[in-house]
Amino acid sequence: MKNADPIWDHVDRHRDDFIALSDRVFDTPETLYAEYESVAEHKRMLEAQGFRITEHAAGIPTAVIGEAGDEGPVIAILGEFDALPYLSQAPGVADHTPLEEGGNGHGCGHNLLGAAALLAATAVKDWLSENGIKARVRYYGCPAEEGGAAKTYMVREGLFDDVDAAISWHPATFTAVNEAASLANTRIDFTFHGKAAHAAGAPELGRSALDAVELMNIGVNYLREHIPDSARVHYAYLDAGGVAPNVVQAKATVRQLVRASTLPELHDLIARVRKIADGAALMTETRVTSQVFSGVSNLLGNRPLEETMQSELEKLGPVPFDAADRDFAIEIQKSLTPADIAATFKRIGTKPQAGLVLCDFVAPLDRQREGGEGSTDVGDVSWAVPTVQARVATCAIGTPFHTWQTVAQGKAPAAHKGMIYAAKAMAATACRLIEDPSLTKAAKETHRDHLAETPYTCPIPDDVHPPV
Repeated sequence: MKNADPIWDHVDRHRDDFIALSDRVFDTPETLYAEYESVAEHKRMLEAQGFRITEHAAGIPTAVIGEAGDEGPVIAILGEFDALPYLSQAPGVADHTPLEEGGNGHGCGHNLLGAAALLAATAVKDWLSENGIKARVRYYGCPAEEGGAAKTYMVREGLFDDVDAAISWHPATFTAVNEAASLANTRIDFTFHGKAAHAAGAPELGRSALDAVELMNIGVNYLREHIPDSARVHYAYLDAGGVAPNVVQAKATVRQLVRASTLPELHDLIARVRKIADGAALMTETRVTSQVFSGVSNLLGNRPLEETMQSELEKLGPVPFDAADRDFAIEIQKSLTPADIAATFKRIGTKPQAGLVLCDFVAPLDRQREGGEGSTDVGDVSWAVPTVQARVATCAIGTPFHTWQTVAQGKAPAAHKGMIYAAKAMAATACRLIEDPSLTKAAKETHRDHLAETPYTCPIPDDVHPPV
């Protein structure tokens, strides 16, 4: 990848420092709202690079914002650094080798995500200073993307109110502008309150909260047949009422994760799930209370930004993987199924290519793709300001995310190459927006049109705060 854009030089100037940042975050994997070491590493880098720093953004101890530049448009670059539980894995090893049984691991590549985003912001900062350009670049160090919805709280607190456009990326098995398709969701904890009793001697005196939870789950399971195809409802027991089967369980809690394609669909589906909870309480003569844990909106697309980023990806060409990268990818693919590998090609919108182990092309903007959707709190940023994301190849084709295979590749040279590539794509997109105000204007007009069709309603109530 020969440098043809001055902003790429600014990225390359700092590449080693930020690869080291990514690796340090990888080595201290922390889950939602507990990313103290990770945010400290990002803060130290912000200080070293001369950013103005805001700690505890939106009242969240592990959220940080760094800003550089003066006056002019504000471009936000979004980073993340949270890991996932139970995904501990030795890096560079192509078989399942946990470093710590039950430990955390960067199974979604957020160690790369945050480091590349901060690298892009640093490159833009240097470019603004070198050229005397009046504009601001702002790095948002966002925790708890995996289920904690920190960006939703940050949006609700007005931290994006003066931003003109937001840019982000995510590690992937392919390289493309991210299609703005995700599911709005909310996590709600339903707690049933019953009455304890001796389960054999006087069961008639008890009212089982565990029975209520199980009946609620049965009701939700029957609901699945009668919801939109794209909607999803999942559940997890947070409290099954104890470990003594001879005691009628007086209290039990289940978390329901409700997803839908749009916010209006989500609100309708939540109402139906709440009715099922009420019905379960009636059937068991228990009482139910609920508490929203988190919530995110679906992504809003922005065609002017997507076209701008696509042109920058095409200038860069594919990520410059080498033979050693491909050799390790082959070893990783030995642990994958044919269905895993085929899933990548479905998401790219191309037929499977035998022997292709690392993505060697940039996918077109208007590709026809298949596959289910997840959720992200970037969705709420996209409702607040025009937003665009890239997907950049950092691992073997077919790698399922949220798995040990992703963690195994998180410090590999291929991952580092994808990370540097992502920083160049984001920084170049930011520079285009700063240099050409008509692009930002078009993006804002597109955004206003979206909001005119469907006004934003925050998926988290005002009285719910981050669980920190």
